[in-house]
Amino acid sequence: MKDKPRQQASALKYDGVGAPTVVAKGEGIIAARIKDIAARNDIPLVQDAMLTSLLGNVPLGDEIPQSLYLAVGEVLAHIYRIGDSVDTME
Repeated sequence: MKDKPRQQASALKYDGVGAPTVVAKGEGIIAARIKDIAARNDIPLVQDAMLTSLLGNVPLGDEIPQSLYLAVGEVLAHIYRIGDSVDTME
């Protein structure tokens, strides 16, 4: 019987200067807590297991490596598009 993969989560902070920074990451209960905090604070959640796994290798407080710029940029663009469409609908 295969074990169910553990839930993972990562959180990024980006203030427009430099590269996004990993501000939280974890598995299991910690991942659930990260997602709960994001949901309660209206922070968009994007599911991407591969990217989350790669972000799990970045030390807390570090900027993402250049190798993840494209993937994270696509996520940020998606979030900005969602935000724009929500703002337009109000």
